[in-house]
Amino acid sequence: MADTVTLLDPRKIKRNTDNPRLIFRKSDLDALQKSISDQGILVPLTVFKEGSGFRLLDGERRWRCATKLGMSHVPVILQPKPARLQNIMMMFAIHHARTDWDPLPTALKLQDLEKEFTKRNGRRPTETELAGLSSMTRGEVRRLKKLLALPEDYRKELLDELNKPKSEQLLTVDHVLEATAAASLLRKRDVVDAHTEDRLRRAIVHKFRTGVIKNTVAPRKLAKLARAVQRKEVPLATAKKVIAELIESPNYDIDEAFRDSVEKIDFEHTLEQQVKRLISGLEEHSRRRYKPSESLVETLRQLVTTVNTVVARP
Repeated sequence: MADTVTLLDPRKIKRNTDNPRLIFRKSDLDALQKSISDQGILVPLTVFKEGSGFRLLDGERRWRCATKLGMSHVPVILQPKPARLQNIMMMFAIHHARTDWDPLPTALKLQDLEKEFTKRNGRRPTETELAGLSSMTRGEVRRLKKLLALPEDYRKELLDELNKPKSEQLLTVDHVLEATAAASLLRKRDVVDAHTEDRLRRAIVHKFRTGVIKNTVAPRKLAKLARAVQRKEVPLATAKKVIAELIESPNYDIDEAFRDSVEKIDFEHTLEQQVKRLISGLEEHSRRRYKPSESLVETLRQLVTTVNTVVARP
């Protein structure tokens, strides 16, 4: 049987504090409010009875707009009151297909879901269980947990940024996560200590904000530097020097740090892997006793000439 739609005074409805969506941008609400003013609420809100009033399960933006418009009644579908664990699970399940959720508020609510599961079961959920509880993939859960591991000041900075109109946002979750991953790997390779790790992360985040660094994944080049230090292809002193410059110089960017430290080694490492694959292919060609085509012979001659030129270079 289809759910029965009834009418309720929006003043008798309260928001659901377990809603993973915390950011409601004014521009989005203004557009929805105009639509509701012109056409009414086309999709009913979903609520459950709580005390003398009702609590939202779905439709907070519609409810906010209706309240602001002073509407006396809104269409609702009444559901049974869930336990808190089920409430959080339902909030995730209702909204998981929506792409406009901001990741940090969602991560904070995922933390509440994990706590409720632990309280009920006496143990923390596995990653697979948490993904099932939140109607998300394990990859999405893993990314959100990385956000929860960020220091409090970074999370606050990101929440402040999320409250701005999208056109005014200069810093994203991905900026902070990429900066964090790069700084963490450099610390593991003893290029930076704990204090310098945070200074580096803060410097990268600041350069994202000011536009000195424009490519979100640019910090991954620092991971190549960390690996080169581990392989002893780049002296530790060289790595420390470019990282210090990256921290101290306002206009020194990651591309410059990469060029000043590991670019040549990284290029040659990639080239070496390509040459090894070529050798393997030629050996396989020989094992199969193929007669080389004229085109292949000519290309190999060009290769020999190029190799001789590179090897002979002082």
